[in-house]
Amino acid sequence: MPPDLAAVAYGIASAVSWGAGDFGGGVASRRSPLFGVLTFGQAAGVSIVVALAVLAGEPAPPGAAVAWAVAAGVSGAVGLAALYRGLAVGRMGVVAPVSAVLSAAIPVVVGAFGEGRPPATKLAGFALALAGIWLVAGAGAGAGATASGPGERRAGLGLALLAGLGFGGFLVLMDRGAQGGTYWPLAAARGTSLVLALAASLALRRPWVPSRAALPVILLSGALDAGGNAFFVLASQAGRLDVAAVLSSMYPASTVALAAVVLRERVSRPQGVGIAAVLVAIALIAG
Repeated sequence: MPPDLAAVAYGIASAVSWGAGDFGGGVASRRSPLFGVLTFGQAAGVSIVVALAVLAGEPAPPGAAVAWAVAAGVSGAVGLAALYRGLAVGRMGVVAPVSAVLSAAIPVVVGAFGEGRPPATKLAGFALALAGIWLVAGAGAGAGATASGPGERRAGLGLALLAGLGFGGFLVLMDRGAQGGTYWPLAAARGTSLVLALAASLALRRPWVPSRAALPVILLSGALDAGGNAFFVLASQAGRLDVAAVLSSMYPASTVALAAVVLRERVSRPQGVGIAAVLVAIALIAG
């Protein structure tokens, strides 16, 4: 498979995996303590990534790659905590897309400086993708929010912005870390996130261990999140950072689809237009 097409395929796979993982994490966060969801989810992800590194026989990465990966883990942990809390207090169809717009825009700017301006068709695809995600977010803001009042809705939006900053930083930093390998840098990043989540859980000094009934969803969400990370790294290694980041940041499509099917959240006409715009954007970026 040509590198450009491989980057597109991996980017789309990352979006699907991340979106499903975020849906599971958001559902679990409504029924279990946030840091318990993060800790057990990150533990599942670390276990899977380490196993992949061992099975692939990947050599140990250089120290610089590990340092970038650790920084990515810190940024990603902040983003994930903000996202899961935002999904718990706000509407999934709003919080996830708003965070995705910002997380995609940051690597696009960084990529333009580091790798040069992409072709016009890809720029058009980037713009259409961001507009499509924005339509999905804006269309979901009007009705059916989970939050009980304007203050909680504003808190959900603020958490979505913080999540976008954290995820955008993760994508940029992880791209640097992945220059020293695939799975071991990912393991360093997720291990850092796990340590932070566990430390925060213990610092709370209140019950945080999730119920046994919630564990399967939490572990599955952690595995899917790790899969999204791995596919993003593979996409960034196969092509440009901005292409990998924009495609991976389309994860709200699967989050919104699952929310519609499982939680019966209505997909409005503007949201449908936004999803269609995202599909056209994929074709432009792949062209």
